Order: sequence, then structure tokens, then C-alpha cells
Amino acid sequence: MTQEPLRLGLVGCGRLAELGYAPAAQAAAGVEIVAVADPDRSRRALVAGRLGASGHARLDQLLAAVALDGIVVCTPAEDHEEAAAAAAQAGLTALVEKPPAPDGAGALRIAALAPSPWIGFNRRFDQGLALQRRMPPDGDLELKMVLRYRRRSWRPVARADDALLDLAPHLIDLALFLTASPPIAVRAHCTRERAGLVLGTTRAEVNIECATNRPYRELVEIRRAGGRRVGRAKRGGRVSAVLGRLTPRAHPLVRSLTLQLEAYGRALRDEDPGPLATAGEGAAVMRVLDAARRSHAVGADTVAVEGAAVTR
Repeated sequence: MTQEPLRLGLVGCGRLAELGYAPAAQAAAGVEIVAVADPDRSRRALVAGRLGASGHARLDQLLAAVALDGIVVCTPAEDHEEAAAAAAQAGLTALVEKPPAPDGAGALRIAALAPSPWIGFNRRFDQGLALQRRMPPDGDLELKMVLRYRRRSWRPVARADDALLDLAPHLIDLALFLTASPPIAVRAHCTRERAGLVLGTTRAEVNIECATNRPYRELVEIRRAGGRRVGRAKRGGRVSAVLGRLTPRAHPLVRSLTLQLEAYGRALRDEDPGPLATAGEGAAVMRVLDAARRSHAVGADTVAVEGAAVTR
């Protein structure tokens, strides 16, 4: 017997909602976005129109007007905690986009909500699943991870975060997910548009490079310590950019967000959510970012990651 799709609301109608979540929701099995909220009338009209959903100026108005099974929080990071708390107060388990909060303290407060939200680390559903199958069960590892894009080509609606908050959470989470090992220490050097980190976990050394002013590129390379490569995933680069202009395709976010929404639907049905990230895992990522900022402040010295081994 076919189940009725779960009814989701979406708060925040920026570019991620427009280019990512709207087409992903239309492709995802088992869920549908039936209502959106955003104070910007033109943005909510655009996203609501693409989804055939109702539009509301505020989340509280949406919650009062529409019966829902879950809420996707897609607002700027500083607004995530308020939206997640409103969803929890309404008895709904939210899916909160990364980063869960601007810092570890906010992420821990989100993790303490009941029901506890899930966190939208969508790279787990793309590079993550493919690479996880190739991970050796034991032994020390070395990871190289790159994520770059040109922010001006994305044309964000809200103010832009620095590269550390914008991009590094994706790669930190993916590193912890793939290695299944808690973080120990980090050293980092950051500017507004670039971030370089060396993250140490109990199993791996992870070199992370992020940039918001470079051509789009993603790379994850995994090697045994000092030796053989065991896994590699890449996307973007000049050739890909040229082909994309010649043959327009769906935004690369759509596939991973589709899988993420389907996993969220399973979680709401108390079924196996697969690699969907818990709020505790999101808090661990943000504790690494806190340590990275401390490291940068003291001249890129190595700094311990405090209290990062948090689970749901």
C-alpha cells in the first residue's frame, strides 16, 4: 500500500531553497513541501510558486495555518536556533541546514531540543556514501579535502558568511563521518574568503581547503597514512564548467538534497534514516570550528577541540 507523502514546511526562501530544496522536494519520494515562510514577499512567492505551496511571512503563521509532519530550516545560520525551537515547541522534528548554528554553544542548544532535530550535511549523501564503501576498516588515514566556489555566481540573498562558516562544516562533517573517529585538535588560518585547516582525529590527519572566491571545485582524496590511495571523489573544474555552459543541467545540489529529504522522511516515520546527521554530530562539527577560530587567533597554533565527541 502506498503511503501518503509526509507534509513538510520550509522556512527560509533564499537561493538554497530556490535552486536546491524546491526541485529536490519535487523529485523526492515520500515527502512534499506544502508551505513556506519568509519575510521577503517576492522570495516566498517565487519558492511557493515553484512548489505549489502556501506562502507565509513568518514561521509562527505557517505553523498556525498548516498541519505538518516536519519543518526544513533553511534560514541564515544565526536564525536556525529560533526556528528549530519553534518547530520543537510545535512537536515537530526539524531538519536544520548546515551549519546548525554560528558556534558550538548554539549547536549544543539545538541538540538539546526535544524532539532533537536532524542536520542537513548533504555531502554525506553524495561523496560520503560512495567513499564510505571504500574505507578500510582499520589503520591510520590521510585525507585531502577541497571545496571552492565563486560566491558572486551564487548570488546569495542574505548576507554571506565567511569561508570557515560557509564551507568548512561540510568537509569537517564528511571527514568525521568517513573516518568514524572523533576530532582531537586543529590548526587553522582563515580570511573572510579562504580557510585552511589541518584537523587531527583519533584515526586521521585531514587537510581542508575552502574558498568562496575561486572556480567551483570539490575534491576528497583518502590515503592510508604515508601510502596507497584508497578513495577519491571530485567534481567541478574548468572542463566541467565549460560542459555545464554547453549543456545546462540541474544544480549539483539537487541529487544529494533529494536523497537527504527522503532520509528525513524515513526518520520522521521512525525508519532507518541512513547517513542523516544527528544534532549531536552537528554540535561536534561546530566545536571544531570554534577551535579553528581560536587557532587562527593565536597564529595558527594547534588547539584542542573541546567536548566535540557529542552524539545524539
